[in-house]
Amino acid sequence: MNKTVSILAGAMLSLGLMSAQAATLKMAYDADPVSLDPHEQLSGGTLQLSHMTFDPLVRWSRDLGFEARLAESWERVDDLTMRFHLRQGVKFHSGNAMTAKDVVFTFNRLKESADFKSIFGPFKEVKAVDDYTIDLVTHKPFPLVLNNATYLFPMDSAFYSGTDENGKPKDLLVKHGDSFASSHLSGTGPYTISSREQGVKVEFDRNPDYWDTQSPGNVDHIVLTPIKEAPTRVAALLSGDVDFIAPVPPTDLDRIEKSDRTNLVAMGGTRIITFQLNQARVEAFKDVRVRQAVNYAINQQGIVDKIMKGFATTAAQLSPEGYLGHNPALKPRYDLEKAKQLMQEAGYEKGFTVTMMAPNNRYVNDAKIAQAVASMLARINITVDLKTVPKAQYWPAFDVREADIMMIGWHADTEDSNNFFEFLTQCPNKDTGAGQYNSGNYCNPAIDKLVLQANSETDVQTRAEIMQTIEQMLYDDAAFVPLHWQNLAWAVNKNVDIAPVLNVMNFPYLGDLVIKE
Repeated sequence: MNKTVSILAGAMLSLGLMSAQAATLKMAYDADPVSLDPHEQLSGGTLQLSHMTFDPLVRWSRDLGFEARLAESWERVDDLTMRFHLRQGVKFHSGNAMTAKDVVFTFNRLKESADFKSIFGPFKEVKAVDDYTIDLVTHKPFPLVLNNATYLFPMDSAFYSGTDENGKPKDLLVKHGDSFASSHLSGTGPYTISSREQGVKVEFDRNPDYWDTQSPGNVDHIVLTPIKEAPTRVAALLSGDVDFIAPVPPTDLDRIEKSDRTNLVAMGGTRIITFQLNQARVEAFKDVRVRQAVNYAINQQGIVDKIMKGFATTAAQLSPEGYLGHNPALKPRYDLEKAKQLMQEAGYEKGFTVTMMAPNNRYVNDAKIAQAVASMLARINITVDLKTVPKAQYWPAFDVREADIMMIGWHADTEDSNNFFEFLTQCPNKDTGAGQYNSGNYCNPAIDKLVLQANSETDVQTRAEIMQTIEQMLYDDAAFVPLHWQNLAWAVNKNVDIAPVLNVMNFPYLGDLVIKE
């Protein structure tokens, strides 16, 4: 049992600070956060936790603008410097005051994170101008300073300083490890954690000292129960055992929508679901004709129609429509005869055997999608040894590239095409963090050069042309296997006013959630 009691937990209700209309939210996700360390894993679950228990400098609005959070305002000082004026009077859960030193501490820690260092690679430093002013300085002109600032959730530098009971630094950053930060938390967010049993339940209590007194949120207690099986999750909602579920399986959309006790909220998504082909493990995957054959063999539309029940958009690239890098000329290329022809040309007509891994509780219908893809590859004589595992087991396996073909879904939380390239297709580089989620070990220096060029190009049209060129090159090179962009859906009991706190990033701002009487 891994149970963590957060600072101030248990005493909150006795303080009498809760609204008369305070409410409890019982929610069920397909998985719970794997760690309390906001820098350990770049994932939707981690970002959701961060927005509940920490606060960023700025956050995305529903129309993809920027809202002031721990930074009250900001202005451009010069081509390389953005100045942020921090909100005064903000306290961490520990009672420590949040100041510029905490932002500097957090920035330096982010630069050491395997998952986040690529996001902060364009930044040279954070300077503390005074206790409540910081300068974010880039190496060269950079168009996405505010986009990337949405990832900067200041941590409590005093709380995470010193050593733990085992003599290890409290700020030690360990992926999939047992560290102080992975099981202890002190943020500035609307919720503290009152109890946590990994894989069973996490409970949150309203932070009585939360700085945002204008928030309409009236939820004082949240119980998050991970329910991996989609039918069980839906049944829990329809029976009233929980108030809010996500994700919603496509097979149950109509059922939930027709229920007189539940509401369904859906929107188009921007998370791409892909498979990556590991060229370091499989000699055949070094041949572009084989990679193209794999792409031609997979029927994306069939997966969307039969498995996703139409609740997804077929993809031939990483950038969804609306992103600067979206290239409208690229289309899915299912053609089984063409796939067989390419395998023959490459000398692999008789095929070969590969291993494949996918999670079974991370993306909508992930295990079923993997099974379908394995069957499709069998038609071109690629025999797949498929293994699906829970999310908590999948990410450590992904990090060590345990299989020849691995599934990865990605939402560009900077809402920019370059984020896809930086993490999924750049040549892997542990020092810079480039290609951190490129399990295929794909590498094209010419593309990487264009990615860097786009990162310093401030003209919007020129950036768009660069990134559309990158998409074309990745398509021609069959760098990976795009499947579809996953639509988003949330289901709630009718008294839960979820719509105002939802966003395409898929981390609802639950601190602002209102439950009606």
